[in-house]
Amino acid sequence: MAEDATLNLLEQQEKNRRQTTIWMVAFILFFAWIGFGGDLVLYLGSKDAYGTAHYRVPWVGIVVTTIAAVVTWNAWRRGPRQLLAAAGAREITDPTTQEERTLVNVVEEMAIAGGLPRPKIYIIEDDDPNAFATGHGPESASVAVTRGLLTTLNREELQGVVGHEMAHVRNLDVRLMTTIAALAGVIVLLSDLLGRSFRHGGVRVGGGRRGRGGGGALVLVVLVLWVITLILAPLIVRLMAMAVSRNREYLADATGAELTRNPGALASALQKIEGAHAPTKSIAKSTAQLCIADPLGRAVNAKEGAMANLFGTHPPMPKRLARLRGMAFQAAKAAGELPAQR
Repeated sequence: MAEDATLNLLEQQEKNRRQTTIWMVAFILFFAWIGFGGDLVLYLGSKDAYGTAHYRVPWVGIVVTTIAAVVTWNAWRRGPRQLLAAAGAREITDPTTQEERTLVNVVEEMAIAGGLPRPKIYIIEDDDPNAFATGHGPESASVAVTRGLLTTLNREELQGVVGHEMAHVRNLDVRLMTTIAALAGVIVLLSDLLGRSFRHGGVRVGGGRRGRGGGGALVLVVLVLWVITLILAPLIVRLMAMAVSRNREYLADATGAELTRNPGALASALQKIEGAHAPTKSIAKSTAQLCIADPLGRAVNAKEGAMANLFGTHPPMPKRLARLRGMAFQAAKAAGELPAQR
């Protein structure tokens, strides 16, 4: 059984490494299309009545693809720090309150239980209870919790939440999700900048008699496809990030419960977190999929089905609670702690 669990863990880690690489390559290819697609529009649009193109050097593609490569590397290297900084997280190096000391002790316990290095620990000064983990892997991971989480949960419940986040670290979910979150933010920004540049710069479709014929129609088709890509890319990348996140929460719940050997505590913690209706204002939309519960409180995360799987960042909380309580029941039954039935 333990051998199967280890194999599944290794398979999950390898899958996450592979998907991280795919996302980074896809990001660069996306901007190559945005850049060279823009060059194609400018090339076709610069043809005169005799079919001679006056735009010959693909500067847009060269510049945009170079920027994409640099940004991808920067997002990979600095993504975790940027996400923590955006949330206003403060690292705990010398705990000053009992709540902070308890948090440090719990994180150390869960790191030992998971056979992992102790991650850096951060506090977010927000009253809404929530938590997330980030980093490139176990050696560089960070766990961030809100002040509200510390004041809302008891020690066992806090242990359940930290165990869940350490599960994300052990499964290498943090590597994949942090990269996606960083790249998604960059895609939104650069798509907007490119769109503004071409709107203000204008594109001349065709020229002379030949430009008003089939050549002009071709330019129009390419231009429409290029603009659609600019418009839909931010939405598509966010939907993909949401779908990836939702599938990993069940695994992290189960792995976290395995680390604490107390699935009921995590269920109790999630119920309290769900009961706090206020959004976690300190956590940005691009970071929502990293959190243990949706920081924005969107109704779609309470639903099931194809649309919910597409637009939701987290599985329905009742379903997560039911699974954890089922695990708690089975554990109690195996330990002989259930009352005898009459």
